[in-house]
Amino acid sequence: MNPAAIAFQSNWVEVISSDFMRTAFTAGTLVAVASGLIGYFVIVRGSMFASHALAHIGFPGATGAALVGTSVMTGLVAFTVIGAVVIGLLGKRASDREIATGTVLAFATALGVLFASLASENTSTVTSILFGNLLAITTGQLIIFAVFLGVLAVVLGALFKPLLFASIDPAVAEARGVPVKGLGVIFMVLLALVVSMAVSVVGVLLIFALLVTPAAAALRFTARPGWVILWSAVIGVFSVIAGLVIAAIVNLPPSFFIVSLVFIIWLVSVTIRRDSSPANSAGGHSGHPAGN
Repeated sequence: MNPAAIAFQSNWVEVISSDFMRTAFTAGTLVAVASGLIGYFVIVRGSMFASHALAHIGFPGATGAALVGTSVMTGLVAFTVIGAVVIGLLGKRASDREIATGTVLAFATALGVLFASLASENTSTVTSILFGNLLAITTGQLIIFAVFLGVLAVVLGALFKPLLFASIDPAVAEARGVPVKGLGVIFMVLLALVVSMAVSVVGVLLIFALLVTPAAAALRFTARPGWVILWSAVIGVFSVIAGLVIAAIVNLPPSFFIVSLVFIIWLVSVTIRRDSSPANSAGGHSGHPAGN
């Protein structure tokens, strides 16, 4: 590695004040908040594998879009949403969801490999999809992120209690007339939208860092859904902003620093609260929705 590539940049203050960095800060904040809103439900529902898989399912959509010369974001969203609907319809129980997720993931990965090999002239695009490129976010993408976050906030706000009930105890919720399968499909579609956003920040391969790890860290300190969601968003926003600043100082891609900061926060939470676990925190509720 060229040592000059990681040298301290004396003009880093000017860099973080530039227009493209302001766009990156705004986009990263929107994605971190969206990830914080949905991360708690991802853990409680046992959908960690699904969140990781949806990013890989979106990969062939993004590479296919690059191959035919259309919007990468459009292809990414289309494939993740379609994959989410298929997974949601095929699996009501966690075990069913994992089978459906694995099956769809295998096909999508094979398709992604094919498209990536055919799109050999777009290697920079493929790299951005895999590892994220927050510094290349456009104003158009920023608007899409804001719309996605608005949809996520409205739908989660409207369905919070039944979704929480169905997530914690689906058998009891279904017996009481809660549309568990329908809520599962809606949740998967919302997750697909957030995954599409997060891929732009950390890429397909590092998606777990924003979607799951902040919520896992927050669950070490509280089991109250509202507080977990709040602290997940705070951890995500801090990691994104601090990661961008550090990247500007040392002139390196921000994905590594964002993921590293999230990991450090999670590691600290695990060290401090060894007696607590996400599973126990989530399972500490009864079959009824917990309050905020």
